[in-house]
Amino acid sequence: MEQHELRHSSSFGAAATAYAEHRPDYAQAAVRWALDTAPGRRVLDLGAGTGKLTATLNAVGVDATAVEPDPAMLAELRRALPGVRALPGSAEAIPLPDGSVDAVVAGNAMHWFDMTVAGPEIARVLAPGGVLAGLWNVLDDRVDWVAGLAEVSGSAAVGPRDTPVGWRVETARMHLPINGEPARFDAPEQAEFPHGQRRTADSLVATLATRAGMLVMPAGERQRTLGRIRAFLASRPETADGEFTLPMLTCVLRVRRR
Repeated sequence: MEQHELRHSSSFGAAATAYAEHRPDYAQAAVRWALDTAPGRRVLDLGAGTGKLTATLNAVGVDATAVEPDPAMLAELRRALPGVRALPGSAEAIPLPDGSVDAVVAGNAMHWFDMTVAGPEIARVLAPGGVLAGLWNVLDDRVDWVAGLAEVSGSAAVGPRDTPVGWRVETARMHLPINGEPARFDAPEQAEFPHGQRRTADSLVATLATRAGMLVMPAGERQRTLGRIRAFLASRPETADGEFTLPMLTCVLRVRRR
C-alpha cells in the first residue's frame, strides 16, 4: 500500500462515531448475490469498520465473524453488535485458521488491501470453492442532482469508485496481486443493486465528511468544500427541505477461490 493510501486508510479511527452514525448499510439483495455461490454460511467480514456490512450479514442470516485493524472502529463495532465475534486483524494477517470460512466479504474496504499479501491470506482462510466479494456503496449519478453533487463535491468526497462507471473500471482487477504473481481467484463478476439512504442536507454533508479524502484534508479546505456542498444542496428542490432519499447502488465484485 502506498504511503498516501496508508494515511487515508488510517484516518477513520478518529471519526469512528460519525462513521457509524452516517455511513449507509448495504442492500440485502447485493449481500445475498455476493454469497449465493459460497459453499456454506460461514462468512468473514474483513476490514469490517464499525460493522455496517456485518449488520447486513446478520440480517440475511449467516454466521458472521468480523475482523478490523483499527481499535476505535473495532470498539464501535463491538458496542453496536455485541453478539458478533469481532477480532483485531487485517487482510494481510487474518486471525483465523485455514479453510475456516466459506466467504470473505469487504464493505468499502477491499481497495485498502495489499492483494500481493492479502490475496494468499484470504485464499488460506477460505474453504475450497469459497468466495471473495467486495461491496461498495456508490452514488447513482444517473440521477441529475446526484451528478451535480458529485461534481461540486470534488474527488476527495466523491472519488473514482463512488459512481457506477468509475467503480466498474476501478475494481475490475482489484482481486489481483500487483506484483504479477499468479491469481488465487477465478475471473471476476460484477453486479449492481439499487439502494438508498434517507438523509437531510445536514446529514448528507456529515456523511460526505466521513470520506477518507475529506478526513485528511487541511481544515480550511475541508470547511470550504463542505460549504460548497451545503450551498448546492440548498439550491436543489430535491434536497433543500426535509428528508429525501439519496439514490445509491450497492455494487459487488465477486470471485471464487481456485
